[in-house]
Amino acid sequence: MNDLASAGVPGRPLCDAPAVRAALRAAAPALAAFAAIRLLGLVVLAVWSTVNGKDWHTLLTARWDALWYTRVAEQGYGYTVQLPNGDVHSNLAFFPLLPWLERGLSAVSPLSPADAGMVVAWLASLAAAWALYATGERLHGPRAGIALAALWAALPVGIVQSMAYSESLFTALAAWGMYAVLSGRWIWAGVLASLAGLTRPVGAAVVAAVWLTAAVTLWRQRAGGVRLRAALRAHPGMLPGVLLAPLGWCGFFLWVGAQQGSFTGYLDVQGGWGNGFDGGIAFAAFIWHQLSGPTFAAGLGLLVGVALVIWLYLHGVRQGHPLPLAVYGGTVLLLALTAKGYFGSKPRLMLPAYPLLLPPAVALARARPVRAWLVIGLVTAGSAAYGAFWLNGSGPP
Repeated sequence: MNDLASAGVPGRPLCDAPAVRAALRAAAPALAAFAAIRLLGLVVLAVWSTVNGKDWHTLLTARWDALWYTRVAEQGYGYTVQLPNGDVHSNLAFFPLLPWLERGLSAVSPLSPADAGMVVAWLASLAAAWALYATGERLHGPRAGIALAALWAALPVGIVQSMAYSESLFTALAAWGMYAVLSGRWIWAGVLASLAGLTRPVGAAVVAAVWLTAAVTLWRQRAGGVRLRAALRAHPGMLPGVLLAPLGWCGFFLWVGAQQGSFTGYLDVQGGWGNGFDGGIAFAAFIWHQLSGPTFAAGLGLLVGVALVIWLYLHGVRQGHPLPLAVYGGTVLLLALTAKGYFGSKPRLMLPAYPLLLPPAVALARARPVRAWLVIGLVTAGSAAYGAFWLNGSGPP
């Protein structure tokens, strides 16, 4: 176990400088592997874009949601677009932490807000890879940590980690938040959960993991005959952490409600975008439509993909993954699969669900190094090609 993991002992500062430096040295192979995989993706994207007469930089910083984040950074909230069918797209749908960072970084550097967003995403993706390494190392050893970071980099939609989008920032906050729970640093867990809640709607998954883990921990203590006050003393910072965790998500939800004049204002804003949660009915209907028409192969692929991610989650639970990871990963997966709206965005919505990658990471850690790196190399090549093809085509919404 690396020094940062041992920093989880109550009473020892999580940001103890020697421990952080030692942990960074231990994580260096994972960060190098992550950076190499993402660099290959960027090189392939640049070449592919040039051949297609497009600008790779524009694809990463000035299309789709990146434009909305930049507009929030430059002009604040209140911008709307009314579509011909009457739907209203409001920038209140976009959580504020990434635009705040874009604005702040562009104010103290020559970077534009859009380029600042890309820099934030690149740095945050490295921070996320570090957290993934620390998690894998703590649970299954260094090789599993390296494999986990590499697999996350090599996801088919991994190119999003390099875009001026909020997925990388959210994953970094969520993964370090879950690591803080695993190491008993409850106040850090609460702070990071609150920040994750200011980044994406799925920040609710981090809050759920913090709350449920705290509740189960106290319940087990009480079942063992420990009084509640004594149980809380045995877990310093748990109560403040639990109280801090929902502040970011709830604060933005309530603020949007106040701007809209309705408690459900944020849900109404999402409804204007055609988003929301219907228990997966719309997604199931979409898959059935694909299966029953000329796009049968695409529908079958979707069905296999859904089955695969559910199997990965259940396999991880059977392997005994800790409660916070099981709750967080399961909630991210549930929210992604039950959301209606643009179905092509579902792989991107599942990007932060890194616990799903723990079973294959453990399998790679147990395999021969040559075989493991061959598998990662093949997945990386496929990810680089798919990412370039995707961004030069339909891309994320």
